[in-house]
Amino acid sequence: MSLQQVIVVGGGVIGCLSALCLLEKGFAVRLIERRRTGQEASWAGGGIVSPLYPWRYSQPVSALADWSQGFYPQLGEALAQATGIDPEVSPCGLLWLDHAEQEDALLWAAEHKKPLGPVDNAFIYQQVPHLAQGFQQALWQPQVANVRNPRLMTALRTRLLQHSNFSLLEDTPVTGLLLSSGKVQGVRAGSQTYQADSVVLAAGAWSGDWLAELGLGLPVKPVKGQMILYKTAPGWLPSMVLFDGRYAIPRRDGHVLFGSTLEHAGFDKHTTLEALESLKASAIALLPALADQQPVAQWAGLRPGSPEGVPFIGPVPGYDGLWLNTGHYRNGLVLAPASCRLLADLMSGAPAIIDPRPYAPAGRVELAV
Repeated sequence: MSLQQVIVVGGGVIGCLSALCLLEKGFAVRLIERRRTGQEASWAGGGIVSPLYPWRYSQPVSALADWSQGFYPQLGEALAQATGIDPEVSPCGLLWLDHAEQEDALLWAAEHKKPLGPVDNAFIYQQVPHLAQGFQQALWQPQVANVRNPRLMTALRTRLLQHSNFSLLEDTPVTGLLLSSGKVQGVRAGSQTYQADSVVLAAGAWSGDWLAELGLGLPVKPVKGQMILYKTAPGWLPSMVLFDGRYAIPRRDGHVLFGSTLEHAGFDKHTTLEALESLKASAIALLPALADQQPVAQWAGLRPGSPEGVPFIGPVPGYDGLWLNTGHYRNGLVLAPASCRLLADLMSGAPAIIDPRPYAPAGRVELAV
């Protein structure tokens, strides 16, 4: 019996991990990416395996985040063993400094049984000695991890290519769907057509424009984020720290990421001097020793903004065979393992890992006026 053929459109973390989960369910998968795999938002993000302010999010986001946080260590280990590329899932903990929402955060932590609690200034400076003076209290959650997302994407691409039932087309923009009597039967990419039983749209910030061509209104819009990178000694920043909307993330080799901006600038991915100066000022205010050096890199990425950050996961009404896995906004890397497993469960008819109803496109994707 021939395998069910699936085309995944989009080669970010959501597209690649969707492909891997579908392969593990017994599908044959072709992934088509308009540029190179993992070079958009998935490469540009910070890789914190938690929403920045988890207590602000609705239950649908929390449910995906909880499952993903529990799964990331084994995902990192499995990819490292299979490919020799370690995604560096590092459980270094996170400090929220002098946070005005402490009461809300602690109520959330109690409700969700999270080991998040208040700490005093003695703990703060013992944990992160290079912090600027003057912080009085913080919220601390040990074991919150970060993943080195460029390495994660390289490992995912390598792992996918090890599967005999997988094929990859890069530098290949998809230009339309193959439709027959409302049934999706594949895609067009330039002058070529590719047949499939199902198509998964995982095109990130571009997903809204892509569906608009079908006359569907998908509220996913690009939201630019810029970041900068410093190089310090390994271990110089032991934990992640977050203050006033900006965060510092340590990598194992001593690199420290600092971000990020939140800009509604369409599909413009250019970095700006204004963002550079703003990020540098915030970095130095938090970690004064960084004043003695210049950032070694600056970059920008486009997040797939969506209402309340709740992604669209499931079948598109009116288009049999068309599926969505998109709209994760600031939390694509955080939510990817659960989102992609949920999609694969739904497409294979397996019991869903979590209630799929909050993510269903039905009722949330409408005919464009």
